[in-house]
Amino acid sequence: MNSHLANQLREQTPPAYPSAYSRQKAKQFVQDLQDEICQALQQLDGKARFQEDNWERAEGGGGRTRVIRDGRVFEQGGVNFSEVWGDSLPASILAQRPEAAGHNFYATGTSMVLHPRNPYVPTVHLNYRYFEAGPIWWFGGGVDLTPYYPFVEDVIHFHSTIKNACDAHHLEYYPAFKRWCDEYFYLKHRQEARGVGGIFFDYQDARGKLYCGPDPEGEAAIYSRQVGTIPRSWEELFAFVQSCGRAFLPAYLPIVERRQDTQYSDRERQFQLYRRGRYVEFNLVYDRGTVFGLQTNGRTESILMSLPPLARWEYNYQPQPGTPEAQLYEVFLKPQDWVNWSVEDWSI
Repeated sequence: MNSHLANQLREQTPPAYPSAYSRQKAKQFVQDLQDEICQALQQLDGKARFQEDNWERAEGGGGRTRVIRDGRVFEQGGVNFSEVWGDSLPASILAQRPEAAGHNFYATGTSMVLHPRNPYVPTVHLNYRYFEAGPIWWFGGGVDLTPYYPFVEDVIHFHSTIKNACDAHHLEYYPAFKRWCDEYFYLKHRQEARGVGGIFFDYQDARGKLYCGPDPEGEAAIYSRQVGTIPRSWEELFAFVQSCGRAFLPAYLPIVERRQDTQYSDRERQFQLYRRGRYVEFNLVYDRGTVFGLQTNGRTESILMSLPPLARWEYNYQPQPGTPEAQLYEVFLKPQDWVNWSVEDWSI
């Protein structure tokens, strides 16, 4: 075999086991990201500060939970770091990666949910994580925006910033993972999206398959099959996840700065609380991070810190036609090709 062919084969064949430093590098990144985000949010709020709880998991691992409450901007929010290990992955993970059965596992990540006080400032969620189980490894995560009274320019800015981070690594990442996000953050029992999306991905490894979700006939799966496989190394995927994580602050903070002082009345506040109820429903019924945390005996207070401090439910609520509330349902809670629109293109 000539040396050129041998090099090609080495490039195409993933290593049997991750690097000895992979866990430490992933852990350090998510810890640093937690620090960067907390520092920036604290500075923006100007009133409240994050309170930190360190916790340990009896089966192995632990984490640090940081919660901000009763701030000028943030009514409540949390930014978590966790690092856990154990004898076997829970059933929810093994259903997707059965080859990981029989191996010890390691998982680390950061997750964040912010519930601003002002209804014109959107709720936001972020999660980036890394798993190992013997020779099996993968990255997952994403970020998405949930506005109550959205502005087109804000949604375009959010998506464009995330897309730029994706494009720096592969031009097919954003269109594939945006479609997956629209599929994932969807309340099936309500038949409506949770918000305006962002990106979502899971089980990203050297095999190169973009979509690894449960719907083989959905738009994300169809798009992924059209693209085909994109072989990537651990380092390449790690660099991609780092870029996505560090795109959060420039994607979200300008929106908060524009909307934080917008005047609102009890009408907007009550609609915000009603829509927060949808957030609760999603996180308790569908959210994979919640399921994983509970199945692996994580710290319950840290797992459920994503829930809002106040929410309400109203029987058979229907927005009045022609109102901003109706606009949310009719336009913003339907998948849109946000990055290819300009504000002038929208007559809303």
